[in-house]
Amino acid sequence: MIHFKLFNTIDTLPESWDTLPIQDIFLKTPFLQALEQSSPSNITSYYLTVYKAEKLVGIAILQRLEMYADDIFRKTSTNTFKVFAKKMIAQIVKGNALIVGNVMHTGQHGLFFLTEEISQQEFLNQIGEAIVELRKIIKKEYNKKIRIIAFKDYFETDLIHNSHAFFNKENLYKVQVQPNMLFPILDEWNTNEDYIAAFKKKYRDRFKRARKKGNSLQLLELDLENIKKHANTLFELYECVSDNAGINTFKLSKNHFYSLKEHLKKDFKVFGFFLNTELVGFYTLILNNNNLETYFLGYNPDLQHAHQMYLNMLYNMVSFGIENNFETIVFARTAMEIKSSIGAKPNKMFLYLKHTNNFIANTVLKLIVKYMNPIREWQERHPFK
Repeated sequence: MIHFKLFNTIDTLPESWDTLPIQDIFLKTPFLQALEQSSPSNITSYYLTVYKAEKLVGIAILQRLEMYADDIFRKTSTNTFKVFAKKMIAQIVKGNALIVGNVMHTGQHGLFFLTEEISQQEFLNQIGEAIVELRKIIKKEYNKKIRIIAFKDYFETDLIHNSHAFFNKENLYKVQVQPNMLFPILDEWNTNEDYIAAFKKKYRDRFKRARKKGNSLQLLELDLENIKKHANTLFELYECVSDNAGINTFKLSKNHFYSLKEHLKKDFKVFGFFLNTELVGFYTLILNNNNLETYFLGYNPDLQHAHQMYLNMLYNMVSFGIENNFETIVFARTAMEIKSSIGAKPNKMFLYLKHTNNFIANTVLKLIVKYMNPIREWQERHPFK
C-alpha cells in the first residue's frame, strides 16, 4: 500500500531519508537543516515522505510562502500605472502560497522518487493528497488559506511533463518562466587559460579589461569565523543587490550564510572582495556533485562599475568550476545577457500553478506570473570562436 507522511522539522525525519540515492545536495538533510535554521521569515518548509508498504520510495519539499506587497515589490515606482498594477497584483497574489520545490533557488530541487518502486503518477498523486492535508493543517494552525499552489522549476526535457493527467486533474497550468543559465564545461578546458583561449578576440579583450579593473581588489575565501565576523556587511551587500531586483518573494535572514557554512562545510564557499581591508563584495557557491551552483551574492553598487565586480565574479566562478573538475555551472536566472557573454546558455524552464479561488481565472494568474517573472527580450552573446 502506498501512503505518505508529513514532517515539519528535520529532526523528526526518518534516517532512511539520506539513504536514498539522491544526487542533489538541496534535498539532503545538511542543507535542509541549514535552511530550517536560517529560513526567510516568510518561508516555512514541510517534508513529505512517500512509502510503498514500509519502504521509503520518494520524498518532496513543500514550502509555505507568505506573500505581501512590501516583500514582493522592493522599490516603489512613482509611475501611476505601475503603482496601480502592483496594487492589483498584490490583491490577487497576497497571502499564502504552497510551493513544491525550493523557492530560494532556481531548478528542480523539490522531489525525488525511486522509479523502479513507484510510478511518477503514483508519486504525484501522493503529493496531491499531501497538499490537501497540508492546506488543512495550515488553516488549523495559522488560520491561513492557501491561495496559490505551484510545482517549480522544470526543464523542457524533464519527465514530469508527461504527467498530463495529474496536472489536468489538479487544474494546474503550465507556465514558461525565465530560463536557467547553464554553463557546460568542455573536456578540453583543463585550465582557466584554455577557457580564455577559446574566446573570440572581442571577449578576450573584455576579460583582460575586467581583470585590470579588478586588480585592486583582494579575493579571499571566508571561513566560518570570518563569515560570522562579516555577517552584517555580507547582509548589507546582499540587500544592495536583492532590493534592486524590483520583484522578490523573500529576503534572506542575516545568519543564512553562516548556517549554510556550518552545515555544508566544504560544500559551501563564500568568497569576498576586499578593497583596502574593507569587504565590498562577495559571492557564494554550492558544490552539488557534478554541478557547481552559483548562489547569492552582493556588492557595493558605488564600486561595482569601477572594479567590474559582477563580471569578475562570473569569471571567478568559471575558473573555480574548471579547476575543480565540475561538469556544469548553474548560473540560474537573471542577468542573462552578461552570463551568456561568459559562455552560459539559456535553458527553458516551466512551472505548474493554480489559484485556489475559482473566480480568479488562471489565465489572469499566468499573466501575473509573467509580469513578476517576465520572459525578457535579450540578446544572447556567443563569446567562443
